[in-house]
Parts: sequence; structure tokens; C-alpha cells
Amino acid sequence: MPRLSNATDRPGRLKLLLRRSRRWMRPGGVLLAGLLLAAAVSAMVHAIAPAATVRTVRERFGALTAAAGLRVRDIVVEGRASTPEPLLRAALGVSRGDPILGFSVAAARARIETLASVQSVSVERRLPATIFVALTERRPIAIWQNQGRFALIDRGGAVLPDENPVHATGLPLVVGVGAPEHAAELLDALAALPTLQSHLVAAVRVGERRWNLRMKDGADVLLPEDGEAAALQRLADLQRDHALLDRPLQVVDLRLPDRLVLRPQPDAATAAATPAGPTAPGASAGSAPGTGPAPGAGPSRPAPAKRPT
Repeated sequence: MPRLSNATDRPGRLKLLLRRSRRWMRPGGVLLAGLLLAAAVSAMVHAIAPAATVRTVRERFGALTAAAGLRVRDIVVEGRASTPEPLLRAALGVSRGDPILGFSVAAARARIETLASVQSVSVERRLPATIFVALTERRPIAIWQNQGRFALIDRGGAVLPDENPVHATGLPLVVGVGAPEHAAELLDALAALPTLQSHLVAAVRVGERRWNLRMKDGADVLLPEDGEAAALQRLADLQRDHALLDRPLQVVDLRLPDRLVLRPQPDAATAAATPAGPTAPGASAGSAPGTGPAPGAGPSRPAPAKRPT
């Protein structure tokens, strides 16, 4: 008489799950092994073959895998603010529906890095269907005026040709040859001294060696070639203690660390003999009009810089 089975003879849920999953695990494993083998062959070809051959192999491999569903469905871009989207898409060189394994990450990154507004970029292929792009764009820190023309510059001194300075508000103005390459250091020092920054109209590069600061009251502050941060701190202390920048001055010469030279404005020179307030410690007044320039005051002041309109 045949033996009847009972509940204890039935396999457990785990065994049943494993039995059922074998049907789709085997094809999946074969596909994964095939992809790994194809990737290894592609890497070998890339190492020994010229670029044209590598490109051909990648395109053929991408076409084969696209038939299995490995196509681009999503393109995710982060960090884009000023880079024109059509320009970025063209440089990326991939569209939805293209074979994702036929896409060259390195070539796309190299093309995007040539865009003027891009400082750096990361391009990733995220299987099964996503291309991810992370941009770091060049950010303008100042408006540069040179020979009557205006442009935006970034921290590295690069000109941003696709940016319109007319729409830039709140950015400082730097003037002259050599200003873009040295602007970041000066502007960082001024940012730490908001009292001086609030008086600044423009920073003028003199002889590609040092800076003159044009202030709102019309004074030119002459900074030394070296130690400009210390000179700015000295000026901030004088402004705090003696309101120096609020006086009718034409030149404030800080080029000598142990001497301060002041030249009054022409309309205030007649009152220099009877000054209205105390003189800042260590300061020497410049000569009155007609008697020559103040010691070390340098060349006559440049024409006031004007912002783009």
C-alpha cells in the first residue's frame, strides 16, 4: 500500500523559492557573464588597438547590448546655471535611446571641459540606463575694465566670454592690464574688511605690479607691491580710529610701511594750514597745489572708472 505524504515531507519555503528562481537565475547569470567577458575584451582592445578601432568596437558592442535593453533613458545634469543647455547637450554627445555602453565617458568629459563656462566636470555611466553629469562652473568674482571694454572674470583670472557684464550686479570693478590674474587675492583681503569694501569704487592695476584703490570720496589709496594685506589692515585701523576715508583727500599713500603720506584735494588745500581735526598718527601732509607732488605719491591719478551701461 503506497505511503501517503504528510505536511512534514513537503519542502520548506526557502527550497521552493530557490527552485522557482533557478529558471531566471541561469539566464541572468549567463547575461552577466557575457557582459563581463565583453568588457574584458573591450579593455584589451583599448590597450592594444588604435583609437579608431576602439571606437568601432565600442559602437558595435553598444549596438549589441542595446538589443538587450541597455539604452540611455535618463540624462541627469547637476550644477548647470550659466552653461547654455544646447551647448552642453552637443558636447555630451548622447541622446535618449542611444546604446549606453556605446557611449564614451572620457570623450564626453573632454568635450565638455572645452566649454568656456565650465571649470571641471564629472561624467558617469550609471547602469542600466542613466548618464550623470556634475558640472562645476566658473563663477564671476569681478568686472574687468581694460581699454574701454568690460568682461567678467573668475577666481583664476579667466575671462567668461558667454557672460554679459551688464547684468552683473554687486561685483567689484578691477581695471588695467594684469588685473584679472591678481584680483582674487586683493578681493579676498577686502572681503575681510567690510569697512574698506563699502568705500571701494574700483581697484586699478598699476604697471602690472601693484594696486591703487579708487574710493567713493575721490581718494586714491596707493598700496605697496608686497604686503598689501597688511597695508589694507593699516588703512582699516586708520578709518576706524580717525575716519580717514571720510576726509577730503586726493591721495593716501601706504607704500612705505613706516610712513603715511596724505595729499588733500585741491579745493581743501587752502585749509591745510589750519586743519579742522587731528592728523592721523605718523602721517605727513602732501604739498599744496603748485609746489609739486607729495613724496612718493606716484603719477597723476587715472580717469575715474565707469561701470558698463
